[in-house]
Amino acid sequence: MKNNMLTLSAAAAFVVAGTATDASAKGKRGGMCQKPTVAQVEAQFDKFNASWATKDPAKVTALFTDNAVLLATVSNTPRTTPAAINDYFVGFLKNNPQGTITSSTVKVDCNTASRLGTWTVTFTDSATGQKSDVLARYSFIYRFVDGQWKIDHLHSSMLPEAKKG
Repeated sequence: MKNNMLTLSAAAAFVVAGTATDASAKGKRGGMCQKPTVAQVEAQFDKFNASWATKDPAKVTALFTDNAVLLATVSNTPRTTPAAINDYFVGFLKNNPQGTITSSTVKVDCNTASRLGTWTVTFTDSATGQKSDVLARYSFIYRFVDGQWKIDHLHSSMLPEAKKG
């Protein structure tokens, strides 16, 4: 399976090497068109997952655009400002989350990219070491801003059907 199971350990080995530029392509406003490879889009998740491991909400928030939208799995509140996104991660990171992609579809375009699919977020209770999994679907939309790929929209929701097995 091509990069379907990305884990935190892979994050250390997988570094984004920049973006592909089509010099002849112009963006909607006449600027250069940055079009990432599929591997570069997939590497954005590694960066995101590694930022969770720091337990620093500011590091996670820095991965988002200034006007991003976060529709989180374990919150009913849409987060639409950097302060609100940071606030979400203050509590969320206390649960020691680690994400694992289980399915993925990547689409790229001029200065935007998306990654959609399913993932498992594993939480570890700090006191007991007990792990619990949340199976969810996700959509990350990235935008090229100030020379970097940033999360412009993240939606995650628990899978509606119970896992059979």
